[in-house]
Amino acid sequence: MAEFNRETLIAEVLQRAPEAAPLFQAIGMHCLGCAMASGETLEEACMVHGIDCDSFLEELNAFAEAVKAQKEKA
Repeated sequence: MAEFNRETLIAEVLQRAPEAAPLFQAIGMHCLGCAMASGETLEEACMVHGIDCDSFLEELNAFAEAVKAQKEKA
């Protein structure tokens, strides 16, 4: 089951999976700490930055699952 969806706020992603910050930066979302990030959904952010939301969500969720699995092994 996907951890994040189109309606998930960027701030929520960073709170639940701070390790994901480089994924945002890699697609040009450098202002993760700005006021917009606290109230902007992933869908809105992708639209503003010209990123395909479905592809980004797939990558983000796969990354989050990998991090979670690694933490469970530790």
